Amino acid sequence: MRRFTAILFVFVFAMGFTARADEGMWLLSMIGKNYDDMKKQGFKLTPEDIYSVNQGCIKDAIVGLGKDGSPFWHFCTGEIVSGEGLMFTNHHCGYSMIQTHSTVEHDYLKDGFWAYSKEEELSNPGITASILVKIEDVTAEIEKSFKKDMSEKDRNIALKKASKAIIDNAVAGTNYKAQVKDMFGGNQYFLLVYVTYQDVRLVGAPPSAMGKFGGDTDNWMWPRHTADFSMFRIYTAPDGSPAKYAKNNVPLKPKHFLPVSAKGIEDGDFAMVMGFPGTTNRYVTSYGLEEVMQVTNKLRYEIRDVKVNVLRKKMAADQKVKIQYASKYASCSNYWKYSNEQNKALAHLNTMGIKKQIEADLCKWADAKGESKYRDALNALQKIYSSRKKQAEAKMYITEGLLGSELPYFAFGCRSMATAFASKEIAEINSAVSDMREPAKEFYKDYDAETERALMKALFRKAYDEMDAKYYPEFFKTIQTKYKGDVEKYVDDAFSKSIFATEAKFNAFLDKPSGSAFTKDPVLQMGNDIIDVYRGVYNEYNDLSVDLERNNRIFIEGVLAMNDGKNFAPDANSTIRMTYGNVKSYEPRDGVFYDYYTTLKGVMEKENPESSEFIVPEKLKQLYKDKNFGPYVNKNGDVPTCFITNNDITGGNSGSPVINGNGELIGLAFDGNSEAMSGDIDFEENLQRCICLDVRYALFIIDKYANAQNLIKEMDIKR
Repeated sequence: MRRFTAILFVFVFAMGFTARADEGMWLLSMIGKNYDDMKKQGFKLTPEDIYSVNQGCIKDAIVGLGKDGSPFWHFCTGEIVSGEGLMFTNHHCGYSMIQTHSTVEHDYLKDGFWAYSKEEELSNPGITASILVKIEDVTAEIEKSFKKDMSEKDRNIALKKASKAIIDNAVAGTNYKAQVKDMFGGNQYFLLVYVTYQDVRLVGAPPSAMGKFGGDTDNWMWPRHTADFSMFRIYTAPDGSPAKYAKNNVPLKPKHFLPVSAKGIEDGDFAMVMGFPGTTNRYVTSYGLEEVMQVTNKLRYEIRDVKVNVLRKKMAADQKVKIQYASKYASCSNYWKYSNEQNKALAHLNTMGIKKQIEADLCKWADAKGESKYRDALNALQKIYSSRKKQAEAKMYITEGLLGSELPYFAFGCRSMATAFASKEIAEINSAVSDMREPAKEFYKDYDAETERALMKALFRKAYDEMDAKYYPEFFKTIQTKYKGDVEKYVDDAFSKSIFATEAKFNAFLDKPSGSAFTKDPVLQMGNDIIDVYRGVYNEYNDLSVDLERNNRIFIEGVLAMNDGKNFAPDANSTIRMTYGNVKSYEPRDGVFYDYYTTLKGVMEKENPESSEFIVPEKLKQLYKDKNFGPYVNKNGDVPTCFITNNDITGGNSGSPVINGNGELIGLAFDGNSEAMSGDIDFEENLQRCICLDVRYALFIIDKYANAQNLIKEMDIKR
């Protein structure tokens, strides 16, 4: 396979170290190192067309979607496709916003939503859209604050202080926001400056039957036929500055937007993805990998399997519950399947063996140079992971199991009322009660008592039966003694007595607040007990992990030193990255060949009226029957739906633009393939594929299915 990105870290010891190719999520400031290779593969623009501080460029059209309070932890990526801030992202990225606006009467999840004028667009408070202004290497400046042999605690204090000074200087006199992010486990540091917009409005989304076509069955799979897109618009204050929602806000005037190509693609065409990949762990040791596989992935899959089955049953029985829990189910099921498929892929690729070989090679290289610190770091890492296994398991049972129902944590979130009741001051009590009304309204909007009761019974039962009793929450001990292990009866009793069990009961309590009823509430006690035990486990886990960062940093330093002169890409950490490669078919196993694209014909072939995952809307079937495709067809006269590339992506890249050699949008990245679910840890060059929505399918839906001519006219479509 042709090399298309950075060489990273998987080595084979044979007359020196070599590295596997075809991986890397490149920082934009490092494009020059790859430019010649990009040109060979079909890129026709200049490095400044991708990243520049002094002129509009592609990076100015790439949007990191975040939330108030954590705008730099980008849950998805979007791209601007018009001079008025119109933005594409994935349907699954916009899913929670679509769900928030949906009701039984106006079910936008089921029917889709289209704004035929800007006045019809729907605001989404709390959603942010960040665009990178610049990135700078500040390693030298940061390292000035470090002293030799300082403790990790003192080092982190110095890092925080130095970072704040750099950030304050970078944003002084502007409306920008900034962060300093470490790379390579703390061996390098970068300043990233953003402009963050706070008014993001829903513009369009196809019905979930199209936007989630294939459901859990097709998730992480190829071939794919999912119309995984939604559309939003970024708004600013009238002067162009970031502002929260206001009626007089105006559409963003971006420095750059992506033209949209309807010209099509061929196998081997250049393809570049830019976005905000969340987390990879490619420098993890074999000891860390064992924890990922045997604790994190294993328990997350097993516990979420319980939750997924409860939600499926409840959602299938009630349309209101289906709407209420749609986003929660999607969030749960996504990494339920991912965890299982990743473990399968890691085992198939013998990633554990590869990791152990890396470590052996590093020790041999270091010993030859008389460097003992790298072997010492590996020994320390082995001890850390081994010592914290019980706590790591307990954390999973608590976060995935005990907190798998949202009700105990909601009750815990009402704890401020306990302070008010303790004060016995009427004014303070009234204020605390008043402060809870809006959060309660928001919580109970997407709450169903019987669903939560069923979740509690199933998840508490699993935790009660399997977790180490040393880490039981206090109410589990009540189940042991008073209820003789009858988890289900305990939950039923708690629901019958709790003020939190239904919205009506909680509102009745707020209308006539009682300190006694509040402090004795069994669900509140559950919440308090769960958080108490979590804090204890978390503290133990952290105490045992105190030297993890330092030894990991030393290990990665050794890997870099051992391969001096090679190009490296740091692990993803929700900062903007670029990866380039090609549209590319693949052979997942002997005798099996997967072509690089799918079509609308495949949607019709997959239709199954008996399965909610494979429903095809009547209007789409009629368009197909009439061959009313418009100009959005391939050379065979069918509408292309999806395609695959060998780009290197992970979570957070969802919604990222797939860009051709001319800088035009050809698709939206939305998934990876199951054969290479190891990719966050071990990139497999022959199998790894990025699954993309063909932008022509999106245009076809906007034009022919939705008849949203206002949106078609707004984009610069290259035909």
